[in-house]
Amino acid sequence: MLYLKTDEEVELLRQSHLLVSRTLAEIALYVKPGVTTLFLDKIAESFIRDHGAVPGFKGYAGFPSTLCTSVNDAIVHGFPSDYVLKEGDIVSVDCGVVLNGWNGDSAFTFPVGEIKEDVRRLLDYTRASLEEGVKEAVAGNRIGDISHAVQTKAESGGYTVVRELVGHGIGRKLHEQPEVPNYGKKGTGPKMKKGLVICIEPMVNLGKKETVQMRDGWTVKTIDGKPSAHFEYAVAVDKEKADVLTTFEFIDKVLNKM
Repeated sequence: MLYLKTDEEVELLRQSHLLVSRTLAEIALYVKPGVTTLFLDKIAESFIRDHGAVPGFKGYAGFPSTLCTSVNDAIVHGFPSDYVLKEGDIVSVDCGVVLNGWNGDSAFTFPVGEIKEDVRRLLDYTRASLEEGVKEAVAGNRIGDISHAVQTKAESGGYTVVRELVGHGIGRKLHEQPEVPNYGKKGTGPKMKKGLVICIEPMVNLGKKETVQMRDGWTVKTIDGKPSAHFEYAVAVDKEKADVLTTFEFIDKVLNKM
């Protein structure tokens, strides 16, 4: 069942996602060689709690941390740890909050110092595939229209799209229906109506599309050890164009100053 939000509920979700956006921008200040992913996690938790919210991931299905920090060939769900970021790494930071009973969820893949040109291009294409997917989140379209747009853009760069992991609806629960795959055919899947709020989150690999689950039960890596990128927006479906509840504007300001 698809739970459509009222205009008032969309505004509450916007506030949650604004906080996630600002949290990721706060983290952007500290993503540099020599910093541990556990340090980033502590920064995020303090920032979220200081702004009257609680971490959305911590304790969710037993997940131990505020952030998912996935480095290089880790696609998603990596644990913050004593791993020290080094020059040339990339780290996907996925963050969730609960503010006034409503979830926020967003992800951004950060370069650590100077990264290789082929990895930079992977990040650019993954982010662009997200933007292409967002354009299709319009009332009357189907979920498959988003999936197809994401896949087409990612594969046009020579990359592969992860199949096992998907975007999702969001609201009072972190994960609601429908699932939003990053691959698929136009005109398939549930029809979208105004008030549907979904997270679109391309996970795109430099090498093969296949994945492997780590023994920790959470971390998912690429099967060939090549890098993967991950970007995520929440959008409210509307009649003319998608209403994007997340913003990377704050992150871009931080990164452009470095």
